[in-house]
Amino acid sequence: MSGLIELWQSTGIYAVSLGQLTMIAVGVLLLFLAIKKGFEPLLLLPIGFGAILSNIPQAGIADPGGILYYIYQVGISTGVFPLLIFMGVGALTDFSALIANPKTLYLGAAAQFGIFATLIGALSLNFIPGFDFTLKDAAAIAIIGGADGPTAIFLASKLAPDLLGAIAVAAYSYMALVPLIQPPIMKLLTTEKERAITMQQLRTVSKTERILFPLVLLALCALFLPTAAPLIGMFCLGNLMRESGVVDRLSNAAQNEIINTVTIFLGLAVGSKLKAETFLTIETLGILLLGAIAFSIGTASGVLMGKLMCKLTNGQINPLIGAAGVSAVPMASRVVNKVGLESNPHNFLLMHAMGPNVAGVIGSAVAAGILLALVG
Repeated sequence: MSGLIELWQSTGIYAVSLGQLTMIAVGVLLLFLAIKKGFEPLLLLPIGFGAILSNIPQAGIADPGGILYYIYQVGISTGVFPLLIFMGVGALTDFSALIANPKTLYLGAAAQFGIFATLIGALSLNFIPGFDFTLKDAAAIAIIGGADGPTAIFLASKLAPDLLGAIAVAAYSYMALVPLIQPPIMKLLTTEKERAITMQQLRTVSKTERILFPLVLLALCALFLPTAAPLIGMFCLGNLMRESGVVDRLSNAAQNEIINTVTIFLGLAVGSKLKAETFLTIETLGILLLGAIAFSIGTASGVLMGKLMCKLTNGQINPLIGAAGVSAVPMASRVVNKVGLESNPHNFLLMHAMGPNVAGVIGSAVAAGILLALVG
C-alpha cells in the first residue's frame, strides 16, 4: 500500500497546483497565437512550449540541474543569445532606405519616447500597494516600448532578471500584435489627406555607402555610448558581412542557421522564466499594462514626429511612416504600407517605412545603452 501511495504522490496529478495549471494554460495560449494566428511564431512557439515544460510538477526542467536552467544560464544570464540574434538581424537588414533618406532617423528616435515615458510610469506604480519596482526594474520594463525583443531580453537580464519572463512575453506579444495595435493609433492621429501622400522614389545607394555605414555607426557608438556597443557592434558585424560581399557563407549562416538555432534556445530560456511562483504576481500584470502603454506611446510619438516633418518638408513625407519607428522589423513597415494603400491604392510606402524601422532598431539599442549607463 505504501508503494502505491508513493507512486500516486509522484504523479503530476497529485502535485500540480492551480498556479501551474494557469501557466500551462498561458503556454497553450501562446502556442495557439503562434500556430493558429501566426503571431511571431518563431518566438511565441518555443516560449509557449518552454512555459509548459517549466510548469510540469516535479519535473524540475527549469530548476537547477534541468536543461532549461542551463540554457538560461548559458545564453540569457550571460547576454549571449540576444547579441547573436542582433548579429543575425544585422545580416538580414538593408540600410539603404535609411542611407537614402537620413531624415527618417528622427522618426526612429521619436518612437523611443515611449521608453522614457514608461520609465516614469513604472516608478509611478510604486504608489499603488503591491508594487515595488526599483529604478533598475523600471528601466528594464521601459525598454518594452521599443518593441525590440532581443534588446528587452538583454537589458532585463542585466538589470532585472527576476522580471525577465514578464518583460519578454510583453515585448514579443506586443510585437506580434503590431497589425492590431498600430492602425487605430495611426488613423486617429492623421487625416485622410496625410495618409494619401505619395513619397518620391528613393535614390540608389552605392555599395561603398552600404559598407561604410555600419563602420561609421560603430565608431560613433564607441565614441559616445560604449554601453550600447555590445548590441550595436553585433548588429554592425552582421550587416558588414552582408554588405561586404566577400563572406557570403558567414552572412548566410548568420541569417539562417545561427539565428534560427539561437531563436529556439532563446524562446525556451524565456519560457523557463514563466514559472507560476514568479510569474503570477500583481507586478506581472503591471508590466503587461505598461508594455501596452509604452508601445502605444512609441507609435504615437513616431506618427506625431512624422506630421511635424510633413509640415516642415511641405508635404514630402507621409506621417504614417513614423509608426515604423518602433523596432518591429519588418512588420511595422508592412502595416504602414497597408494603411497607406487603404487611403491611396497607388501609394507604396514599404521602402520608405524601412528607413525609420531600421532607425528604430538602432534607437532602441541606444536607449538600452543609455539606461544601462545610468542605472546599470
